[in-house]
Formats: sequence, structure tokens, C-alpha cells
Amino acid sequence: MGCSLITILVIVSVLGLYLLVFSGPGAMEISEFHPFRSEKAQEEYLALYDERAKNWPVTSETRYVETSYGTTFVRVSGPADGPPLVLLHGAGGNSLQWIPNIEALSQTYRVYAIDNIYDHGRSIYTSPMESPEDFVLWLDEAFTKLELGNDIRLVGLSYGGWLTSQYALHFPERLKKIVLLAPAGTVLPLRSEWIGRAILCFLPHQYFTKSFMFWLLEDSVNQDEASRNMLDEWVDEAYMATRTFKPTSLVNPHVLSNTELLHIRMPTLFLVGESQLPRRKRRGL
Repeated sequence: MGCSLITILVIVSVLGLYLLVFSGPGAMEISEFHPFRSEKAQEEYLALYDERAKNWPVTSETRYVETSYGTTFVRVSGPADGPPLVLLHGAGGNSLQWIPNIEALSQTYRVYAIDNIYDHGRSIYTSPMESPEDFVLWLDEAFTKLELGNDIRLVGLSYGGWLTSQYALHFPERLKKIVLLAPAGTVLPLRSEWIGRAILCFLPHQYFTKSFMFWLLEDSVNQDEASRNMLDEWVDEAYMATRTFKPTSLVNPHVLSNTELLHIRMPTLFLVGESQLPRRKRRGL
């Protein structure tokens, strides 16, 4: 995947993180259309989700696994005898964020792309997720139900990267190696300047979400039509998700202490970056 697509993945994920962390929890009401606001909202979102899933470029199967926190949706690709590779997407999204990567990854690995149970996708939570331990235990139950054993490669993007680091601290014996793609928190907090601009996305119009992300990704937007089209699709989906799902509040990702970082002993790839292109003066909103 090109650098511009990686950048888009990271920005969309971090924006989604703040939309979820600050949106506030909704009432825990388990209805036939839970976790959506209404039956109509469920139909609208899942129709868009399924339409986007048609772009998954390789053969896959879908599974639902039951945990004590609810039902987890997993999309499985790659050779049945391949080593297990689990993908955790960023906040505000779902497993379809991995569409640009899955063809390459599934050549070698048996890939399990999971919809975060407390986020936007096909997983359905039945209990609130109130601590890092809740997410870690949910993941461990899902891995056990999927029969992944103790040889797991775990890749996390943004919020998924922070969850990966938390799982590595609690269940290191189950992991072969981990990859942290611009993990939210974990190493450094986001700058207040960035957060200030992100807050404008709470205004009730899709324009503000799109303007913010296009401001952050001006180089990619102006240079790469494929990246621009993909970003448009994700903006549409993110905006629909905020209107159709009940609001939840993700556990705030914290920066790991030096002691915690030293306890991550398995082979780890930490990947961050920024545009190599000359910075130009960027317009405000």
C-alpha cells in the first residue's frame, strides 16, 4: 500500500477516535436493532457496509463468534494452513479499512480482520467496555473461539494499535510478533492544536468532517485521485455511522509508561511517519 493510503488510514482512524471518545455513552438498551438507533438506521448502515464489502479483493469467509461481551464479526482471508494474522482497525471504522492491504497480506497469512465490538461495523456488544481490561479479555475470548492458538501475529492501526499494545502486556504468551501502525496514545498524546481542529467535526454537517480531513491530507488529495476517492467513501461512511449507531464512548488510550514499554518483549514493528513532500500553507476551515 502506498504512503498516501497509509496516511489516509491513520487520519481517518484518529478522527474516528475523537468522535467516539467524546461522543458520550448511550443507554444500554438491547433491542432487535441494537446497536443502532432504529431499524431504519440499521438497514441504511448495513446496506452501505455490504456494498463496500464488495470491494474486498480476495476470496473470504465471514464468521460470528460469541464472547461474554457480545457477538464479534470476523472476515477471514488467505490460505487455511497459513500462520494466523489478526488485524485491528482504527476508531470510528471497521475491518473494511484493510481493503487496500488484504490482497498482499493474504498471500501468506490466514488473515482475521475483526470489527471492534464497541465500534462501527457488524459486531454487536451486549456489555459496556469500560476499561482496557475489558477490550483485552474480549479479544482473548475471540482469539480462543477462532482457535488461533499461541502463534498470533497481531497488527493494530491507531486505536487498534493501542489495543494491540494492551493485549501484548496482558497475554504475551499468545503472540508471535506485533505491528503498531501509528498507535493512538501509546507513545505520545495528540497535540492540542490538532484536537482543536478536530472538535469542529462535531458540528452537525458532513462538510466539517470532510474539510478537516482534506486539510490534513492536502498533498494526497491534490496528487492522487484514488486516495481522494477512497477518502470520500470513508467520509460518507463515517458520517452515516454517527447518525445510525447509538453513541458510545471508547476507553481513552493512554501513553504507556517506560515500565510497560519494557514489558513488551516480543518482536515489534512500530511504524509512524509524515509526508515527504514540501509543506505548503494550508487553508483553514
